Amino acid sequence: MTLFQIVALYVALNLLLLPVLMLRVGQIRISQKISLGDGGDAALLARVRAHGNFIETVPFALIGLIALAMLSAHPIVLHIFGAVFTFGRVAHAHGMAQKGALGKGRSLGAALTLVTFLGMGFYLLYKVILG
Repeated sequence: MTLFQIVALYVALNLLLLPVLMLRVGQIRISQKISLGDGGDAALLARVRAHGNFIETVPFALIGLIALAMLSAHPIVLHIFGAVFTFGRVAHAHGMAQKGALGKGRSLGAALTLVTFLGMGFYLLYKVILG
């Protein structure tokens, strides 16, 4: 695989996860007849936040992967960052689906996202400064 094919793999996986999160929000909106906001429904709020958190984080991770590919990062590095981040997003969404949104996956997903961002940020700085 080329570097950009590796990036495209993780773009594709995250693109496939997004509609799942969207549909989960829509399910409750339809069943509870809530058009805007969360209507005070805790389950809807958790699903809205799982979707929102995904939207807030994924673009930055994918930009990081693209930047690393542009700087000729090692393919294994791209796979590690892409896989850890994507697994983290799945774990986070699963954790948010648990009663009270306190599932272990939520914490794991948040931690994996944080580690991925820090790792990519430092590795990008390394590639830019030291080549």
